[in-house]
Amino acid sequence: MLQQIIDRRLAGKNKSIGNRERFLRRHKDQIREAVKRAVDGRGIRDIAQGEDIHIPRKDINEPVFGHGQGGKREMVHPGNKDYVRGDRIERPRGGAGGGGGSQASDSGEGEDDFVFHLTKEEFMQVFFDDLALPNLARTTLAETPEFKTQRAGFSSDGTPNNLHVVRSMRGAIGRRIALGGDRRKDLRRLEEYLEMLQRHPDPNPLAHEIPGVEAEIAALRARLGRIPYLDPIDLRYRSRIRVPVPTAKAVMFCLMDVSGSMDEARKDLAKRFFILLYLFLTRHYEKIDIVFIRHHTQAQEVDEENFFHSTETGGTVVSSALVLMEEIARARYPTSEWNIYGAQASDGDNWHHDSGRCRELLAHNILPLCRYFAYVQVAEEEQNLWDEYSTLAAESKAFAIRKVTEASQIYPVFRELFKKEGAPA
Repeated sequence: MLQQIIDRRLAGKNKSIGNRERFLRRHKDQIREAVKRAVDGRGIRDIAQGEDIHIPRKDINEPVFGHGQGGKREMVHPGNKDYVRGDRIERPRGGAGGGGGSQASDSGEGEDDFVFHLTKEEFMQVFFDDLALPNLARTTLAETPEFKTQRAGFSSDGTPNNLHVVRSMRGAIGRRIALGGDRRKDLRRLEEYLEMLQRHPDPNPLAHEIPGVEAEIAALRARLGRIPYLDPIDLRYRSRIRVPVPTAKAVMFCLMDVSGSMDEARKDLAKRFFILLYLFLTRHYEKIDIVFIRHHTQAQEVDEENFFHSTETGGTVVSSALVLMEEIARARYPTSEWNIYGAQASDGDNWHHDSGRCRELLAHNILPLCRYFAYVQVAEEEQNLWDEYSTLAAESKAFAIRKVTEASQIYPVFRELFKKEGAPA
């Protein structure tokens, strides 16, 4: 019979996870640059996909030691029949040792760049490497850790109040079936034989066997009766374990301008920034709340779907989003428990008398609540909002502003805004 073997190992055939991770570490810079190039040309929906990475072959050649030109060497060449001591032999061109590698030649032959595929997980790992929320702090004291109790299956030890009756009886039935299976077969066979003996017409030549068979049946029934109905090994208890509760809770407010001055190109830049932010937060932090706020003349808290895909638009009053952010933060996210962050994207085209109010709202109401607030202007023209925010950025380290005009600038700006302290640029 033909046997089929299915390999279900995580590391498939002819693959080595260790070697792959070592390769990624050694060529981290080249891969990061290739990831950056890949992101620049991608659509919004494809940002989180894997990618084929091309690395020039010259960058992955192994360094080797070889003999240089000149010097004195003594060598023994077994089997040499052509030369004798004192002969002078011309050195091969290109050096020895095999470290020169292959290059394009006039014969038309050469080697392409080394190409390999980054999985989605590896791509995202490189994508958000060395990034972190700035100034994230534990919101409770380290000496008083918090725990919560959660279910962890079943165990054979426990207290009576945690006894799971169904699981225990299921185990008892299985044990009785396993221990008495053979005896029950023998019992059924003897009972059928006894019934046949008893049905035999008179005179019955096998009648003398009936007492013996009855005795065997009685013995088997007695042995089956000695199998305990419920044994201590059958008991199962609900198991609960204590798991630590994250003490560094954070919330990110995403404020996006969807006014009439934000054309499709500017909205695309803003959405790219917030998609990177969303992927980064949901990947790196287990406990993170994200509040989405869209605004034109009025601000509204929306869900993720409406934030990225709604087409509602109107005039521009940026302060409406800041007011709503402050109301939500004070109502739902006390600073004693939450690290509060904010990110805003706009083209900076604001109602003239509103930009000064935005600066005052940030300076006096929002920044005192926030660990960090980032503003990204998705337009080249410097509007009055940019001027007001520039003044504030010079006064506060918790406030950063950047300008983006092309899709290729989003990723570098994002890394700059959320770069981990001490990480290389």
